[in-house]
Amino acid sequence: MLRLRLVVRGAVQGVGFRWFARETAQRLGVAGWVRNREDGSVEIAVSGDDDRVEQFAAAMERGPGHAAVAGVSRAPLGDGEELVRPFEIRR
Repeated sequence: MLRLRLVVRGAVQGVGFRWFARETAQRLGVAGWVRNREDGSVEIAVSGDDDRVEQFAAAMERGPGHAAVAGVSRAPLGDGEELVRPFEIRR
């Protein structure tokens, strides 16, 4: 089981990015959440089967059609936070 924290930078707010993340997560069957950050980036916590989490991360690097992803930072997510299904949008 792979657990990651992703921070997506670029033109990623106001373009349906959180909806895209939730729909992609539900399609792949991974758990977690997505939220906008005050600095204009989008933060994601995700966990699941290694291959599915990697597929999810690759989709976040592309983003939805109206986004312009400048970069994605990845870090391991510690075991302290329980991630649930369905994947949720946080405010």
